[in-house]
Amino acid sequence: MAFVEPVTLRDRGVRLEPLALSHEAGLIAAATDGELWKIRVTSVPAPQEVRSYIETALLGRDQGHRFAFAVIDDETDKVLGTTSYHDIVPAIRRVEIGYTWYAKSMQRTHVNTSAKLLLLAHAFGTLACHVVGWRTDNFNFASQRAIERLGAKKDGVIRGHALRRDGTIRDTVMYSMRSGEWPEARAQLLYLLEQHVPAK
Repeated sequence: MAFVEPVTLRDRGVRLEPLALSHEAGLIAAATDGELWKIRVTSVPAPQEVRSYIETALLGRDQGHRFAFAVIDDETDKVLGTTSYHDIVPAIRRVEIGYTWYAKSMQRTHVNTSAKLLLLAHAFGTLACHVVGWRTDNFNFASQRAIERLGAKKDGVIRGHALRRDGTIRDTVMYSMRSGEWPEARAQLLYLLEQHVPAK
C-alpha cells in the first residue's frame, strides 16, 4: 500500500486529481498561456515535452517518491496547471510540495492558495505527516514569496544543488512546515481566501 494513495481533492472551485496522460492537452494549453517554459528559474515543460513530463511523473508515482496532480477548474474542467507531492519519505512521514506551475492567467489568483490548502490539509490530516517541505530556485523570488505566504519557515540554502534548464547550477532555497505549525497556518490561509473568494 502506497503512502500517498490516489485521491481527488476539491474546494472553492479548484479540483486536484491524479495526473494522467489524458491531461496532456490541458497542460499544453496551460504552459502556452504565458510561454512558461521560457522562464529561466522554472521547470515548466515546453509543449512538445509535456507528454514526457507526465510520463516521468507517473514513473515517480510507481516508484513511490512522487505523486502528481492536475489542478483543474471544477466548474469548467479546464486544466489550470499541476502540482505534486515529492521526495516522499514514509518512514519519517515527510513529503514536499513542488513541481507546481499554473497558466499565467491563473497566477496571483486564489488557485495556488486553494491548492496548497488542500495539499497541506491532506498531508497533515489524512497522511499524518510530521513535516511538509518546499524547495525553489534562489532566483525564483516569486516562488519564495508564495511559499512564505503559506506560513512555511526558511530552513536554509543548499549551494550548488541542481542544474537549471540552461545548464547553469542553481542554489536551492529550502522551506518547511511542522505539524504543530499547521493550525495557525491553516487559519491564516483560510483568512486570505475569505478576503478574495466566497466559499463554495
